[in-house]
Amino acid sequence: MATHSLNRVEIDLAALRHNYRVLRLLVGPHTTILAIVKSDAYGHGLLRTAQVLAEEGASAFGVAETEEGVALREAGITGDIIILLGARTDDYSEIIAHRLQVVVYDAMQVAGLSRAAVLQGKKVAVHLKIDTGMGRLGVMPAEAAVLAAQIAGDPGVELKGVLSHFSQADAEDSSTTLAQNCLFAECVKRLPAAGVYHIANSAALLRYPESSFDMVRPGITLYGCYPSSAPEYRQRVDLKPVMSFLTSVIQVKDVPAGYGISYGHLFVTDRPSRLAVLPVGYNDGYLRRLTGRASVLIHGKRAPVVGRICMNASLADVTEIAEVRPGDEVVLMGCQESEMIAADEVAGWLETINYEVLCLFGNRNRREYSE
Repeated sequence: MATHSLNRVEIDLAALRHNYRVLRLLVGPHTTILAIVKSDAYGHGLLRTAQVLAEEGASAFGVAETEEGVALREAGITGDIIILLGARTDDYSEIIAHRLQVVVYDAMQVAGLSRAAVLQGKKVAVHLKIDTGMGRLGVMPAEAAVLAAQIAGDPGVELKGVLSHFSQADAEDSSTTLAQNCLFAECVKRLPAAGVYHIANSAALLRYPESSFDMVRPGITLYGCYPSSAPEYRQRVDLKPVMSFLTSVIQVKDVPAGYGISYGHLFVTDRPSRLAVLPVGYNDGYLRRLTGRASVLIHGKRAPVVGRICMNASLADVTEIAEVRPGDEVVLMGCQESEMIAADEVAGWLETINYEVLCLFGNRNRREYSE
């Protein structure tokens, strides 16, 4: 990540607080929010994001790997921290020392954690994951009771929670999600009592309130994006985008009609044109796939990105925008005056999802926080 680059992502902490508060109101006081801050909080910065959410009352945090959990503890986060991918043998001592909780899904994993904890005179809190239809991590439903019995019998682990994960909660067709939720509820009935039960992600907590159980796991909604473009999601809750991506013009130049632009001359001007050179490219997460698709905001107006996007540079056609100068602010994602380029729009240009856009921009560029 370049710390002195002209490119930056701006993180609006007031928007983050707003999103947590509206989600808190939506799920009610008796449902725990497991704030998903994995992958450097979707590019928003793990530590600052978690600290702000903790200030807002968040008492549980979901991370992907042990390293993230350790970083949170060392930064002063005192709430529950759950490692969603489980743990490697090499991680056991750190997990125990930092009081981290672990998602488990096989017998060897449970036994290893238990042995390591017993040697230190401790217990590790675990969450038993059941594969109800995602086909990813998790014990198969028919085997869940056996693994739960092992957890109950091993002295170094205690069953803190049971979880699963929806595969299509953001899909228009609800049949798969309803079937998964039903299967999860049936599995829970056959298992020993646990502290919390959780399956609902952002899409589910907005669309399927019956799936909330004791805990929900919002991720993308915390960061001000919706899990789907379906209008019903926006009707349920008003979210504010947290991340913007900005750069500055480094050169403005006039070129004649018929002038080839960037590698391969993919774009050739059809009129005398004014171009703004931007110091942003695929090294910064502004991928080549945006070539011929993207626009940027300059002086509150849209300017098309023209020519092949390079490793460290792109060009925008500013012929229709008056008085563009080097140093002018350029919005690649976010708001400028009355115009907006949302993460969803960038995702459409990239033929991907808003989750990936946030990670691309947020994890490759310096961050500035405001409130």
